[in-house]
This record gives sequence, C-alpha cells and structure tokens, in this order.
Amino acid sequence: MHHQFSTTNSRRLAAMGLGLLLAIGISAESAALPANPQDSVRSLYQTLLATMKDARTLGESGRYARLAPVVVRVFDIPLMARLSIGPSWAGLSEAQRQRATQSYGRYISAIYADRFDSYDGQRFVVNGEQPASYGVLVESNIIKANGDPVKVDYIMRRNGQGWLISDIYLDSAISEVATRRSEFAAILRKSGIDGLIAALDRKADSLIGRSS
Repeated sequence: MHHQFSTTNSRRLAAMGLGLLLAIGISAESAALPANPQDSVRSLYQTLLATMKDARTLGESGRYARLAPVVVRVFDIPLMARLSIGPSWAGLSEAQRQRATQSYGRYISAIYADRFDSYDGQRFVVNGEQPASYGVLVESNIIKANGDPVKVDYIMRRNGQGWLISDIYLDSAISEVATRRSEFAAILRKSGIDGLIAALDRKADSLIGRSS
C-alpha cells in the first residue's frame, strides 16, 4: 500500500514552484563546509538557483543526481532522521538505523529534485542570524516571481568546523522535522521500520521518475 507524504508546508512551497528546502553546489569551491551559518545558507541558495535555471535540461533524474550528494553533506541527515522517526529509533539495530538514514536522505533529495523544477525570477535572501538554545537560527526569505516574500528559517548546528542544517521552519511556525515525525508515526505503528523505509524508497522513486 502506498502512503501519502503530502504536508502543509510541502504543498504550499510546491504551489510556488519552489518546494521545501535545500541544496548547495557540487563544485570545487564548495568542497569544504562553510564555517559561517549564513554562508551555508547562501551557498545552498546559489545552487538552488543554478539547479532551477538548468531544471529543464537536467530533468528529474539529473536534478536528483546534482542535489543528492549535497543534501547528505549540508543537512544533518542522521540527526533529522533520528528526530523524525522519534521514540522508535531507540529500539532499532545499527543496520536499521543506517538503512533508515540512507532512505531519509534519498527521500529528501528526491523532494528537491521534484520541487525545484523551474525558474521564473525567484530570489533568495539571507537576512541574518540569531543565537538559539538549539544552535543558530538563520533567517531568510524566498521572494516569489510576483515579489511576495516567504519566510524560511534554518536551524543550524555546528559539526566540526562547519555548520549543518538540522531543521527548517516555514513562516516561523511549520517545522520540517516535526511534520515528518507526525507523518512517519502512522506508518511506524502500522508497518514498523521496514514499512517506513519501503515507503520512503517508493516515494523517492516516484518523485525522480524511477520504477520500484
């Protein structure tokens, strides 16, 4: 049985032709993690623009191939997967945790490959940062083609010498991790971790146009 993964924030961003969150460039200059939280988000936005402008040429699978390695490097996928799965994480084996983390990263990458599918003059603006109990909050706006701003904030956590994105808030209210946790809970109750991993893989395949 196929599970639905549509959410309030993904629907709203999809309607803008933008989609949820993410990505930074696969290039020599982006090989190292930026030491500044705002620089991480600026790099993300630079690659989003480039990917959107090349979207038609790349196609779904091409966008996925460009974004997936960057998603794994710039987002704290292991932490986001653990928080999204919630209490069930404690009872998983190491192999199950690895599989769940891999499928979660692939799923998030596929979302971006699907959502960042066109460029119509959108702009991305980083407005600053402020300390928070969970790390650093980087504030930004996505400016739609018609000029309307959408507030998107990034929760950043230090990882070694760099900063990783651990959550994203739309309009200062809708948490990506909390939304996923709510979605995943129903699947975990019904089908367990293996069912969740299978559902994530099916959805990723569907988004990037692959048969599963």
